[in-house]
Formats: sequence, C-alpha cells, structure tokens
Amino acid sequence: MPAPTVEQMQSVSKEWVDWMQKLTEQQKLVSRGNRLHGDGRVVKPQGIVTNGPYVEIKEAIGGYTVISASSLDEAAEIAKSCPIFNVGGTVEVRELVAVKM
Repeated sequence: MPAPTVEQMQSVSKEWVDWMQKLTEQQKLVSRGNRLHGDGRVVKPQGIVTNGPYVEIKEAIGGYTVISASSLDEAAEIAKSCPIFNVGGTVEVRELVAVKM
C-alpha cells in the first residue's frame, strides 16, 4: 500500500479517538488500546528465550483494547463499530481469563 497522506493519517486517528471517546462515555472502555511493537521475545518451555515474535500464521495481532461487556455477544456488537474495518482489519473478541495468585 502507498504511504498515507498526512490528511489520511489524521482522519484515521480521529476515527480512533472518536471511537475510544464513545466507549469511555458508555463506560465500556477498561483499557485503551495499545499498538504492539514488532520486536519482542518468545518464551518457550524450559526457559528458552528467542528473538521474536515471528508470525507463524497469516494474520498478526497489531494491538488490543479491553472493554467491559456482559457477554461475548455484547462485546461482538461493540466491536462492529471499530475503525479497524475502515482499513481492512478484523477484530477478534475474547474473554479475559482471571489469574489467581
């Protein structure tokens, strides 16, 4: 894809700001989405650490947003308004698993 113009980047940014603001007003936003850096480490059993992450599937996770919803169906409904669709992206909806310490 060609590099976006400044105006296109500002338009995309505004869509995200507006969407996050709407979730905030609805008290659905738990954690603002963060873009994930391309660099990282992969930790494997027996404490093996390698450079990564390496995409081993055709899709990559570019970021995440944590919202509050009463069900997966409600979360999927909320996700339908995500601006990522305007640039050909998809949304995966999952429940967080509580970690007991």
